[in-house]
Amino acid sequence: MGQSPNRATEPDAQKARLTTVAVQWLRLGFTGFGGPPAHITLLRRLCVEQRRWLSEAEFEDGVAATNLLPGPASTQLAIYCAWRLRGAAGAIIGGLGFIVPGLVLILGLSALLLAGDPNPIVLGAAAGAGAAVAAVAIRAAADLVPASWRRAATNRSVRLRWLGYLVAGAVATASAGAWVVFVLLACGLVETLVSHRAAAKEARSGMSAIVAPATTLTGLAALAWVAFKVGALSYGGGFVIIPLMQYDAVVRYHWMSDSEFLYAVALGQITPGPVVHTVAVVGYAAAGVVGGLLAAAVAFAPSFVFVLAGARHFDRLRANQRVQAFLSGAGPAAIGAILGSALLLGLAIGHVWQVPVLVAAALWLLLLRRGVVAALLGSGTAGLVAALAGFPVG
Repeated sequence: MGQSPNRATEPDAQKARLTTVAVQWLRLGFTGFGGPPAHITLLRRLCVEQRRWLSEAEFEDGVAATNLLPGPASTQLAIYCAWRLRGAAGAIIGGLGFIVPGLVLILGLSALLLAGDPNPIVLGAAAGAGAAVAAVAIRAAADLVPASWRRAATNRSVRLRWLGYLVAGAVATASAGAWVVFVLLACGLVETLVSHRAAAKEARSGMSAIVAPATTLTGLAALAWVAFKVGALSYGGGFVIIPLMQYDAVVRYHWMSDSEFLYAVALGQITPGPVVHTVAVVGYAAAGVVGGLLAAAVAFAPSFVFVLAGARHFDRLRANQRVQAFLSGAGPAAIGAILGSALLLGLAIGHVWQVPVLVAAALWLLLLRRGVVAALLGSGTAGLVAALAGFPVG
């Protein structure tokens, strides 16, 4: 009643003090266990139900808009909600509050796990949690399917293409991990071409330049490129970063072993804050604390840029048919990439005792539909018991 039609796109600087944003978003950073669904629930409870800073409709618009962006959607939502309260300053302070606690914790755990001679009990717990990661990946992909399938509507040809994109993403990840970013972009552009031919012709020319640098970079520049792909070129939720990182971290640059990469993924799941923190473990393996901080900074920077530069235009982004068409192709390819990564993560298991741990985690997550954090903690406990019983854990 009397509300400006543009109010949903403008930050209201009178809704909260910067100190309030700092305290509340830092609290979210310490308590945000459970991945994107838990983060969205915590943000809704804070911003809509408890403080009434945003209406339910405004919050849902933010969820929808940030899901259209590449990169970690729940992080972008946290930045966006803080932007709605205090503009650019709020976005930066809130975003850092949401990210930093988990980053500090995961770097500390990285130092513990990737030390030259880690404690066998610590290794056992990590190996147990790592055994469950393939099941977590399948659960992540399964959770993304319904919304992506609904985007394909009821048109038979659209749904056939959806299945094709899904298979393309899975095959590319399982067989040619270095090119998974290319496949995600290509599937999005193919769908854009089918729906809007002129828009696809404009976008296609830049694709080679986006993919090529990864073949020539080394050292910190290579780490920055891998982190950039994670933060700016991933679609479909936090777990799509796994295929984007795995080939580079394990095969191309040899920063970590298969088992250490499993540890990294598990740490990204059990620490608070965004799943993208996994990239900090890869960075630590590549170049110590400096590498971890660099990887995190590069991976999260695009989220701040996207929100600060585009928040005022989110309504138009949601209505843009070219964006919708691109995501209709890239989305199922990302789901396929996650499924392909689940296969690789399963094959990375190195000890027989880890197989029943993986099976138990799969039953917990896929049949009983219970929580991811509980699955990883339970699997870690099983690994600790295996280490105490004298089973190999290294």
